[in-house]
Amino acid sequence: MQFDEFIKRLPKLNNLQLLGQEAHYLMAPTERIDELAALDIEQRKPRWAGVMSLFYPSAQNGETMLVLILRKTYKGVHSNQVGFPGGKAEASDNSIEETALRETEEEIGVERSSIEIYKKLTKIYIPPSNFWVQPFIGIIRYTPNFVKEESEVESILEVKLTEFLADSSIVSQTVDTSYGKMVDVPAFLLTKNIVWGATAMMLSEVKWALQQLEEDKR
Repeated sequence: MQFDEFIKRLPKLNNLQLLGQEAHYLMAPTERIDELAALDIEQRKPRWAGVMSLFYPSAQNGETMLVLILRKTYKGVHSNQVGFPGGKAEASDNSIEETALRETEEEIGVERSSIEIYKKLTKIYIPPSNFWVQPFIGIIRYTPNFVKEESEVESILEVKLTEFLADSSIVSQTVDTSYGKMVDVPAFLLTKNIVWGATAMMLSEVKWALQQLEEDKR
């Protein structure tokens, strides 16, 4: 889809009632669903993070693109996983929206002032790291010159919207999870990278929301 057409449809997101947890669970392993049902989340006093589902035009042909990141290998639960740009809230942030904007700028070099936020999505709890994560849909109206944060980001992944929305982007993958080794999980296959876990669950709601714009167009 061309970016000009994409941004014409985006304002319709304002009146869209989100699918919420139902969308998340479409891409959640059964172990995650069972764990969430048994948890008293607020008793665990989770921290907060904000992330950005950021769309922009391709420099080659104006096609709509989505940016994701591959995180560095480190000692942590999200090591070497694909995710959204974003990160944990700091005391200096005035809102979780500001957190998402600041962290996006820090991780991929897109100035926060150039990002337009169109939709606050459904928050998601991540048990292994004890975080509430608040995702947003945003755009920038130009092709960015991405600059990765070297200490945290292994590579920047540029995904065509058409690839993301295609039925073929959803696969089943066997991965090593916090629930046990070699567990079959639903996942996205994007730019030859497997995207699973919380990022896939959030992407599921993004995909559902954008599909509603497609349906509305018809």
